[in-house]
Amino acid sequence: MKQLYRVPFERNSIRVKGLRQEYVQNILDMDGAAHPHEFIYIDEAGFNLSKSRRRGRNIIGQRAIVHVPGQRLENITLCAAISLQGLLHHHAKLGPYNTQHILTFLDALHDAVVQYRLEQPRFVVVWDYVSFHRATLVRDWFTNHDQFQVVYLPSYSPFLNPIEEFFSAWRWCVYDRQPHARMPLLQAMEEACGDIEVRSIQGWIRHTRLYFPRCLAG
Repeated sequence: MKQLYRVPFERNSIRVKGLRQEYVQNILDMDGAAHPHEFIYIDEAGFNLSKSRRRGRNIIGQRAIVHVPGQRLENITLCAAISLQGLLHHHAKLGPYNTQHILTFLDALHDAVVQYRLEQPRFVVVWDYVSFHRATLVRDWFTNHDQFQVVYLPSYSPFLNPIEEFFSAWRWCVYDRQPHARMPLLQAMEEACGDIEVRSIQGWIRHTRLYFPRCLAG
């Protein structure tokens, strides 16, 4: 008997399918614009010392055991930005992100991607609809940086967000370092970002676009 997976009914609603159509059409319109656009995918992911691999190799007849702290500690949150150019910027901090933290991240991202060249692309930040991504101060930041614009992902559509794949690979790279204290964990989270190749990120972005025809078709 196969395991049943529960998914929200709203995920396949007409409203959400319509939002996916609008999102994909918007992206395709920017692809066809005269001025080049560079899509930057941003998201945050938490990690703590109680997280570990769920499977492992063992000696025949013995359990596969991994030692972890007895108490669940506060998350360390990594915010990352990826594009076809690779990993553009990342920053880890103790605790969750909020409006001020994301503004600091956007300032650093701006400095990292805006270069002195003859023709600059228009940078399109693609992220989900969490509250601090929609805060007034964040909207003001985009108003004051006219080289940037923001596009929100439709609800219940992680398959359209390549940074989900980035964080999945990144977590395995952190596991491999087996950090057992807070500072080594922070270091492992930072270093693990460097293990992910640009071609992998490019592949994840191309993979999300394979869903575009189905989204347009509803």
